[in-house]
Order: sequence, then structure tokens, then C-alpha cells
Amino acid sequence: QVQLVESGGGLVQAGGSLRLSCAASGRTFSNYHMGWFRQAPGKEREFVSAISWSGSSTYYTNSVEGRFTISRDNANNTVYLQMNSLKPEDTAVYYCAAQTWGLASMRADEYNYWGQGTQVTVSS
Repeated sequence: QVQLVESGGGLVQAGGSLRLSCAASGRTFSNYHMGWFRQAPGKEREFVSAISWSGSSTYYTNSVEGRFTISRDNANNTVYLQMNSLKPEDTAVYYCAAQTWGLASMRADEYNYWGQGTQVTVSS
């Protein structure tokens, strides 16, 4: 089993920044690809970013490219999402997820474990 706990969400004005953290416990964190997804009210969960187990490959959805940065610290079992130049449309619950097989994916159904989510609200 893998337990994931997100933190760092909150309320921020448009143009501001937040850094989300996801702490993992359980099995070997460095073996997993990690992803961030988000879900806004009334919308489906969508891919935000992913990072390979080694950190050598990163992926972003178009709407956050250049504003968000994913990173990981395998020594401390943590993955981060640095979010800059936030926009009201970034408002959502953000989830981190772990993928234990294959290549780092943008598909939610390929992730095995999920955190409980952290709310990010961007005011205009």
C-alpha cells in the first residue's frame, strides 16, 4: 500500500503562487511515477502534470505549461507542484497520485494510489 497526503493548498489572488506537496509513505517511493490531477466543481478530473520515477521526465497539460513546475525528492518521499501566475481557472481540488507500472501517464485510470486532495482557490 502507498499512502499519499497532499498539503499546501489555499486561497491566493490571481497572479500569485502556491507550492503543493505530496508526502508518500508505504512502499518504495522512488519506484513510482507521480502525477498531479485536479477537479473543479462540476467538471471531470483532469491531468495537470507528471514526473517519472527518476525525475528525468516531466509532463504538463497545455494550460499550465510554463507556469507550473513538478519536482520530486526521492530521499524525502515527496513530490511537489510549484504553481506560479495562478489564474481563477486553476481553482480546483488538486490530487497527487502514484503510478507503479509502465511509463509516466496522463491518464488517471493508470494511477494506482491517490491522495485525499487539497483545495486551491484563486480569486480574481
